[in-house]
Amino acid sequence: MAEIVPIANAMRRWTFDADLLRRYDRPGPRYTSYPTAPHFHSDFGSSDYAEMVRRSNDSEPVRNLSLYVHVPYCQSPCFYCGCNRVITRDKTRGRAYLERLQHEIRMVAPLFSRDREVVQLHLGGGTPNFLSPQLIGELVDALGRNLEFSRESGRDFSIELDPRFVGAEEIAALSAIGFNRASLGVQDFDPAVQHAINRVQGIDDTLEVIDACRQYGMRSVNVDLIYGLPKQTLKGFGATLDTTIAARPDRLAIYGYAHLPTMFRAQRQIRDEELPPPEARLDLLGLAVEKLSAAGYLYIGMDHFALPGDDLARAQAEGGLHRNFMGYTTHADTDLVGLGVSAISHVGDCFSQNCRDLPEWESRIDEDRLPVWRGMRMDADDVLRADVIQQLMCQGVIDVQEVERRHGVDFQMYFAKALQRIDALQDDGLVLRTPDRIRATQRGRALLRTLAMCFDRYLDESGKGQYSRAI
Repeated sequence: MAEIVPIANAMRRWTFDADLLRRYDRPGPRYTSYPTAPHFHSDFGSSDYAEMVRRSNDSEPVRNLSLYVHVPYCQSPCFYCGCNRVITRDKTRGRAYLERLQHEIRMVAPLFSRDREVVQLHLGGGTPNFLSPQLIGELVDALGRNLEFSRESGRDFSIELDPRFVGAEEIAALSAIGFNRASLGVQDFDPAVQHAINRVQGIDDTLEVIDACRQYGMRSVNVDLIYGLPKQTLKGFGATLDTTIAARPDRLAIYGYAHLPTMFRAQRQIRDEELPPPEARLDLLGLAVEKLSAAGYLYIGMDHFALPGDDLARAQAEGGLHRNFMGYTTHADTDLVGLGVSAISHVGDCFSQNCRDLPEWESRIDEDRLPVWRGMRMDADDVLRADVIQQLMCQGVIDVQEVERRHGVDFQMYFAKALQRIDALQDDGLVLRTPDRIRATQRGRALLRTLAMCFDRYLDESGKGQYSRAI
């Protein structure tokens, strides 16, 4: 019988089992949403989005807002990247993009009631610091004029930074604007790996950026690493982990490289024969888990780790952890408003995504039209399954009675097919099912996606979408 771990500690420990991971290492969604983005459709447009915002304004209690702003520009291409980005060194494009963003803000903001406070803001990309601190300040000012920023100390204003193109002066300026959390892309410090992925980045320069973030009052610093990159070795990645851990970032994300060259053109520059084979890839992950655990980092879920005092770890312990298109976040009871090219919103029971093509997004803005490209309204089944999957991804446990109370269903009957899959996973020790709870075991911590897939209706219907492998 698998060990029962108290809820408060369920997400904190991870038993690394290479044989088990190998057996279940198959493609599946990352569940930053349910339903996932491949199921959005073009029948959902701007009028649908506006209607759903109006409905959400009347919800009780009032739901505050999280904002995501996408900045697509990068100065050079990283070959592993699957993000929506535009490669350019022309910094004048930043001003033109900002002006259109401000126009989009002026169109979107009046749809939301002014009593809905912005408690979270995240700038992602691309490379948000492609924009100068002055332009970023103008962007935040435009948001603050048109929407109501929370004045609470717990508000979370974060920005993704490329350490190659930011210095202490820029960090000081960003802090003065109001940013209190930064996420730094590192991936790997091994020079051979860096050349293979076209991202040469000095160790000292990166550590100086981390120090500057702390010096100028950022309360949390995240570092992104990737395993499974070309020319990666245990020795080189171990050195990267040691250097990173010594810098003591508050959070780390250890992503598995998803090699999908048919979807992402830049990945065609990576030679298949230089990628670590599956066994070596598992060894890299195991090394990361071992070193981070020994250094006192807590496992949050998927590929995220945090120090015990970080807001992310506290939110999980208090039941306030949430997962959306920004990854794991600390503000569960909010509507997500996406701004900029390709940005995704989750307002009420609907998802919407802006145009992915930059010229098309620009054209919509210039025509005074909301740039909604596609989306979907969630039906009652979507809402129910999203609740179940969110519980699994954030807490590693499903409270059966709470799901029945909230949604008015008989859990055992409604999810009879899903529970057959869960029982098969229980036989392998990945999950423990009782009448009241379904809980991931320590052996199942690394396979939350696999557990969540048991409840995904869309995988049953079509398997639509090309996904990365679970490990």
